[in-house]
Amino acid sequence: MIDHKAWCNRDLTEHLNTVSNDITENRGAVFIEPFIEVADIKNGPLSGAVVSIKATFDVKGHSSSGGTTLLKDHLAQQDAHAVALLRAAGACLVGHTNMTELAYSGVGLNPHYGTPDNPVAPGCIPGGSTSGGAVTVAKGMADIALGTDTGGSLRIPAAFCGLTGFKPSQSSVSREGCLPLSESLDSVGVMARNVETCELAWNVLTSNKASQQADAPLTIVVPKNFGFDDLDEDVADGFKVALDNLKNHGVVVQNCDLSLFETYKALPVWQFSAVESRRYYKQLFSLEDGQLDPRVKQRIKRGEGVSEQVFMETCAQRSALMTRFQNEHANTVFLMPTVACLPPKFDQLESDENFDRINLLCLRNTTFANVIDGCSISLPYSFNSNVMGLMLTAMNGKDQSLLKLAKVIETALS
Repeated sequence: MIDHKAWCNRDLTEHLNTVSNDITENRGAVFIEPFIEVADIKNGPLSGAVVSIKATFDVKGHSSSGGTTLLKDHLAQQDAHAVALLRAAGACLVGHTNMTELAYSGVGLNPHYGTPDNPVAPGCIPGGSTSGGAVTVAKGMADIALGTDTGGSLRIPAAFCGLTGFKPSQSSVSREGCLPLSESLDSVGVMARNVETCELAWNVLTSNKASQQADAPLTIVVPKNFGFDDLDEDVADGFKVALDNLKNHGVVVQNCDLSLFETYKALPVWQFSAVESRRYYKQLFSLEDGQLDPRVKQRIKRGEGVSEQVFMETCAQRSALMTRFQNEHANTVFLMPTVACLPPKFDQLESDENFDRINLLCLRNTTFANVIDGCSISLPYSFNSNVMGLMLTAMNGKDQSLLKLAKVIETALS
């Protein structure tokens, strides 16, 4: 485990000079708009730390592009709330980091700015949508990556790049000043090298103090009827070995079928991003613009076919499902592989058919936490020299209990 205060022992100026050189070399692929802003606060909880900022967040004086060329002139007049809190905590900011256009995929490809190579699996995608953020941490440019997670956009790249990715309860971190994909599902969270650093960053970002209170112990459940279809062989075998490691360290894990997951699987989850992104972005630019990534355009266009009445019914179904999970699993944490597959190679995503199949497979397990409005964390794990993630998901407001348990799991896995 890396001490989250390790950055206090390095020469910040020297490190930022190195980062500056890296930014120049990696502009486009990793950074859409490169900048370095040194903090004035010398005694904050993040003083000396470097945080990369996803291009969805407003940073005063910089363009909030959201990964699209259609918003490249969208100049921020003030910091997003999360960015302001990081500044006030003493963090140095670098960014804006690359991402899937409008955050609308789990693989991280961007045809406008390029896509960064996976630092721990060369020739493979980094995952998305917070692709550039993951790469900055994996390559040592940043200690923490600030990003968003609508269906796994922090946890997928964390799993693919050997990092820890934390999606907190949606209400615990403000989304003010952050471009949305889905108002219903979006959360603001972080990636780092370990749970302790994610927790430190979340404590800086959170405004919901109630979420910080650890409460009843969580029961770990592996849902046998969700999250385990179509696993890559090494992911399946690696998960079994990880479970054995946990049990050998005294961690109690239950395995069971849960009927609630059958109800969840029947929910048309795709409607949230398709309908809500369409509502928002049609006010800013033409959704028929030729500059829009055709794959993103196609997913936004899908929202045209959803009537207001149908979407209201979907929202009601989701609300009922959230209530059932809260009532029946208030102190449950669900354990499963973060992503069903290993990081795919770039050429596997060349055809639209393969792209759609792989994108859905990447998002399948992670999206569950967003739909039930829970908190979720992906822990890095290696098997047969392949990186993957082990994911823990708990109910809304269980953030502190989840982080406490994640530290135990992290130790057992190491």
